[in-house]
Amino acid sequence: MSVIVRFAPSPTGYIHIGNLRPALFNWLFAKARPGEAPGQFVLRFDDTDVERSRQEYADAIAEDLRWIGIVPDMIARQSDRLEIYDRAADALRAKGLLYPCYETADELERRRKRRMALGQPPVYGRDALRLTAEERAKLEAEGRRPHWRFLLPNFESDPFAPVRKEVRWNDLVRGQQTVDLSSLSDPVLVREDGTYLYTLPSVVDDGEMGITHVIRGDDHVTNSGVQIAIFEALGYSLPVFGHHNLLTTVDGEGLSKRSGALSIRMLRAEGLEPMSVASLAVLVGSAGSIEAMQDLTQLGARVDLSAISSSNAKFDPAELVRLNAELVHKFSYEDVAARLAEMQVPTDSAQAFWLAVRGNCEKLDDAASWQAIVYHAPSASFVFSDEDLSFVREAFALLPPEPWNNESWGLWTQAVKAATWRKGRGLFLPLRLALTGLDHGPEMAALLPLIGRKAALQRIP
Repeated sequence: MSVIVRFAPSPTGYIHIGNLRPALFNWLFAKARPGEAPGQFVLRFDDTDVERSRQEYADAIAEDLRWIGIVPDMIARQSDRLEIYDRAADALRAKGLLYPCYETADELERRRKRRMALGQPPVYGRDALRLTAEERAKLEAEGRRPHWRFLLPNFESDPFAPVRKEVRWNDLVRGQQTVDLSSLSDPVLVREDGTYLYTLPSVVDDGEMGITHVIRGDDHVTNSGVQIAIFEALGYSLPVFGHHNLLTTVDGEGLSKRSGALSIRMLRAEGLEPMSVASLAVLVGSAGSIEAMQDLTQLGARVDLSAISSSNAKFDPAELVRLNAELVHKFSYEDVAARLAEMQVPTDSAQAFWLAVRGNCEKLDDAASWQAIVYHAPSASFVFSDEDLSFVREAFALLPPEPWNNESWGLWTQAVKAATWRKGRGLFLPLRLALTGLDHGPEMAALLPLIGRKAALQRIP
């Protein structure tokens, strides 16, 4: 069976790393399982919320996914598929499984509290099923418009006498799962204005598109029990479900598109590499160590859905920086040549420059700071003590002639040590400060030939 998965974001904001998590699980399941033929990945925009959905957000989501390396095989918009949902809703009405309800939100809340006071479960009592045609007509004449609920199959013959009805499935992540439909209210599928809530379009699209596996957050476990009943009512084949844990902040708070926290767009702007973001989005909250993977294929080989924890995964942005540094430190010159050219690193010394500075870069953009130091001037002028100032000037007078190589720093400092009797930190630190303006950084043996003798002499304090 060919795998077909989907990622169905709402284009109501920029996606964050918590949204990226299910996108990656689906992509890797379809495209990067060792020994398996590649499947299909559908990007499906849940844009039936007309007031909040924006094309600019849909475009941004697609762009952010491309940055990670996810290129959909198909893109669909639910706003283009309303006629299909209309037909499905009509089919449910014809079967008596979609019924009109006229209660206001206040009326529903009062009834819920009354049921709780009587020791009954706070679920919808299906009062609208008792309405006669005349009573419905009267309510509509008063200006009320119905919302439509799906009649859950949790009774034998009397819908007002629900019995325990278990929906079971073997979850890719959580194992055997059970949802008791008698503990749930009949879900609203159609609003008063005729627009659809998430549930029906999701089922219809999954059924019509032949989605074979639905991998999403574990906040949808109960939804899956309801949706399985709708799948069966509409005669669709059931997909295989998998519900992974959710990402939260270190403090346990949920991530939100509205807040913009940890949005992919923000992480991109901060100079993080796509694979550091992808690695943490997938591996946090799973068994095994969290390491920076080189590409999505390598990341896919690490994914074991059954090994994902049942507890929420806490996302620490500091881990992103660590993973990003791991990646950057392993980048070859070929990996970064084009980006170094954009930083105006001279081509003839770019490879030596990268090998010298990459160990001191947490982000590739950090190389731009070293470019300025190496090829232009120290990062800042340092105020030396009189003693160190005299030492540095004496040392620079001993600079060896060019050509320079990685041995030149050692030859120079040996000569300075012999002439001044300085050693250790007292010898090396003032020279580093004079040449770079910093008390830390790459090995000076690698930097000195890049700076060159002429530029070095211009840095005498």
